Amino acid sequence: MTTEKKLPHDHGQKAEEKLKDMPNVDKFQTVADIFKQLGDGSRIRIFWLLCHCEECVINISALVDMSSPAVSHHLRQLKSGGLIVSRRDGKEVYYKAADTEQAQLLHHMIEAMVEIACPTEESRN
Repeated sequence: MTTEKKLPHDHGQKAEEKLKDMPNVDKFQTVADIFKQLGDGSRIRIFWLLCHCEECVINISALVDMSSPAVSHHLRQLKSGGLIVSRRDGKEVYYKAADTEQAQLLHHMIEAMVEIACPTEESRN
């Protein structure tokens, strides 16, 4: 995929060799798009919640103290990014985190970042 590159300055780091292992630009754009989706704290909270349970819009709204239209907006974005899935049961639509490696990794990353930012009393001792 990549062509042989010769860097203008040789710092002895062999960066050209690492370029062979670098993913293509599209993969980096996919990661950037995911991070854009998670650039909103409310959306991260909703995603975190849906990693732990399956719920309808009304209950999600109550759990995160947001209006149903606001929650629906965030759900559409999460769903379009492939991070959550939905299923219909009668008139209700239920949402949960997608069963994908990507969603699981993001969930673990969010859990770790929350722990770093807000350590529990146990982890401080």
